[in-house]
Amino acid sequence: MKKIKLLSGFIMLFLLIGNSIFSQNNSKGFALLELYTSEGCSSCPPADELLGKIQNEYKDKNVYVLAYHVDYWDKQGWKDIFSNADFTKRQYDYAQFLGKEPIYTPQVIINGKTDYIGSQETSLRNGIKLALSKPAAVDLSLETKQQNDKLSLNYSINGTFKNSHLLIAVVQKSAKSNVKRGENAHRVLSHYQIVQRLQTIDLKVAKGNSTITLPKNFNTQDFEIIGFVQDIKSGAILGVKRA
Repeated sequence: MKKIKLLSGFIMLFLLIGNSIFSQNNSKGFALLELYTSEGCSSCPPADELLGKIQNEYKDKNVYVLAYHVDYWDKQGWKDIFSNADFTKRQYDYAQFLGKEPIYTPQVIINGKTDYIGSQETSLRNGIKLALSKPAAVDLSLETKQQNDKLSLNYSINGTFKNSHLLIAVVQKSAKSNVKRGENAHRVLSHYQIVQRLQTIDLKVAKGNSTITLPKNFNTQDFEIIGFVQDIKSGAILGVKRA
């Protein structure tokens, strides 16, 4: 009888440890770095290079990089080929969330909560460590299938996602540009994790699907899909996943 009780105790302990590990794996911390940059800004190339370095260093870990090319530098002598007015609006939205104006480049926002000058490596790395130390609020799962120029997306969310959106970023992993005018005239600039599309899905249910139009040059080797859940009232990122 004692042996049975002892064995039962070991089984219960094993299950408790297993559940604890499972819970930790599903709530582990993450860092989503959103860089606001421009080919027309002479302060941006060091930030672009740093974010590329961080992306390569953390590529197998729970750290994600998104680079948004804003359009307010386009009138300063050089139009950024990756610029998008929607990304400028997103940066203005963060200025409201964070209570920090005016907007600037290069700016990095981590998990929608804290901003950093994009070229300051020590501060960024400390921000990443802090973000990774805090568990995710939601667990996001993504499944995708390409059909010609469309991407079929299935998603599921485990956790509280009230007042949130699911954002899907179509990301070009790298590119180079020969800048002929403006502050970076006569330079060949390297870019990393360039957001080409950003689609917003209004979350009403924990599971759903959507269709995304892909860039003409999309291919699975040079691009990737990153999804994240964002609180629309605070701007906080609740969870993120690479498809």
